[in-house]
Amino acid sequence: MSNPPGLDDLVARLGRWSAGRGPLYLLLARRLRRLVDDGELAPGAPLPPDRVLAAALAVGRTTVVAAYDLLSQDGKIVRRQGSGTRVAPAAPVPRRPADTATPLFLHLLEPPDHLIQLTCAAPTAVPTAVTQAYTRVLSERLADDLGYHPAGHPALRVALAGRYTRRGLPTAPEQILVTTGAQQGLSLLAQRFVSPGDKVIVEAPTYPGALDVFREAAADLRAVPSRAEGLDVEALLRALRQEQPAAAYLIPTHHNPTGTVLSTLARRRIAETAAELGVPVIEDEVLADLGFADAPPSPLATFAPGTVVTVGSLSKVIWGGLRVGWVRGPAPLIMQLARFKAVHDLGSDVITQLAAVELVGNLDTLSKHRTCELRRQHDRLCTELTGQLPDWEFTRVAGGQTLWVRLPYGDGFSFAQVALRHGVAILPGGSLDISGASEGCLRIPFLAPPETLAETVRLLAGAWREYTPATAIPRSLPPLII
Repeated sequence: MSNPPGLDDLVARLGRWSAGRGPLYLLLARRLRRLVDDGELAPGAPLPPDRVLAAALAVGRTTVVAAYDLLSQDGKIVRRQGSGTRVAPAAPVPRRPADTATPLFLHLLEPPDHLIQLTCAAPTAVPTAVTQAYTRVLSERLADDLGYHPAGHPALRVALAGRYTRRGLPTAPEQILVTTGAQQGLSLLAQRFVSPGDKVIVEAPTYPGALDVFREAAADLRAVPSRAEGLDVEALLRALRQEQPAAAYLIPTHHNPTGTVLSTLARRRIAETAAELGVPVIEDEVLADLGFADAPPSPLATFAPGTVVTVGSLSKVIWGGLRVGWVRGPAPLIMQLARFKAVHDLGSDVITQLAAVELVGNLDTLSKHRTCELRRQHDRLCTELTGQLPDWEFTRVAGGQTLWVRLPYGDGFSFAQVALRHGVAILPGGSLDISGASEGCLRIPFLAPPETLAETVRLLAGAWREYTPATAIPRSLPPLII
């Protein structure tokens, strides 16, 4: 059974509606009014019934009724017996470009507030190495240069190619495209491989930013399970053979969100099968350098360099604001992607790329320091969860940035609403899983200092004591936004 059309989309667009001060019905009415005024709720669009929206937001029905009544008095919505509640026809009709309903991105678009943010998993502290790298670049006279490098600055392409070669994947600079973060790399690859209606295989759950990229390309997404015990390799191989997809997207190392690592044998089988079938595989290696003890395993592309395209980034190892990513693949493909990129930005920022050259050369040392911190924070989060929320199920991980937690009852969407009112913005598992199998899960990053993690779990435990699940509303991923 699926939700009423648009329910999860509306809940996602409401964002952190309950995090302000004042009665809940006023906060809800204010956010709904803004959605109407901004054109995110189109004229005549139906709104969920009182009970349905109340259950989805984990509030009493009177809260929704009062908010709807206030909006009705303001002329923003129309309520009629028998035809339900709708946005008023007189609302303006703006142009609706492609956008996102993923909670990850919507939380980033919100103004800063007092909440503890658990929706985006990226380091916030700027390492000294970043400041030093920029200082050295700016203290030297830059070479006379037009400054436009759609494929990336030559020095950074050389540095990244050398790093892959040292990992056992021989790579020439012509096989590297520098992007403004890994997200741009995923967008360019979707533009190259996916036409409307094409099938794309994704893990369930997976990185929600990739799901949005493929939705924008109007892909027909097909899920293979990836649970706490790891990717279902046999299901993936069957899907590759039976679905005839345009592409597959995988996170084989420190999977986001489950933290699992694919074995060497599984990597070989997947790569060789994809090569045999001619299915491009997009390998997300953004978290590959975040293993607590072991060096990163060989990239999936090692076993099929002409079929597997690898995406990487500095944002998780060093700092989220360092928007340097890359794509590694066959040289002809890289040239095509560079032409796509040139249309949008003529190339990423040169100063940042030159600073990244130094950082890439020191990446092993930087990642070692980063993973030492992450391991301590991981252990503290596990300890706090075990002590304060013993009924929550999770598996300790060997790297990455997140724990995948299963709730003993209820669903992540409605619990996230309660957690907001306790000061924590958290990502419900259903927003990462197109199969609908993760509604009862949460993704919890362990990126904050230990004392902040302890406070976070204390707040979540308070929210859990207050939480009453809405058993009548099954959850599903928000509908496609195109």
